[in-house]
Amino acid sequence: MSDAEAWESAGMSNGLSLTLETRPEELERLTAAIETLAEQDNWPAALTFRVNLVLEELVLNVINYAYDEDGHQLDVELTCNEEDLVIEITDEGKPFDPLHDAPEPDMESPMEERRIGGLGVYLVRTMTSDMQYRREDGKNRMTVAMSRDG
Repeated sequence: MSDAEAWESAGMSNGLSLTLETRPEELERLTAAIETLAEQDNWPAALTFRVNLVLEELVLNVINYAYDEDGHQLDVELTCNEEDLVIEITDEGKPFDPLHDAPEPDMESPMEERRIGGLGVYLVRTMTSDMQYRREDGKNRMTVAMSRDG
């Protein structure tokens, strides 16, 4: 049974809940679950693309930077209704508030002169209607919302 089918069989076809290992290969499982949910819920292709891109940026940040060693997990919760989609990513990694701690991206300099960092968070901000971070009970909780129609 796929992750999306498990969620639907639990009576929650308007969302998704996954626990992922902090390994880049897990993005394939996440993308497959999003694709299944998008198909079941008749999302426009542009929404599916945005959701996958936002999740890839946020989940890769956790995988690459939240821990000093392998063997950890993160949770992805996605809920949607007629108008909105809300994604929450929770991990127990190092405290990191991307809204305040990520560097501002250099959008002016030539690409080869730009410092690394901040562009992914900037991209997520442009693709979402709301972005919030909180540290709670020893966990990072990143929540983003986006409109279903743009």
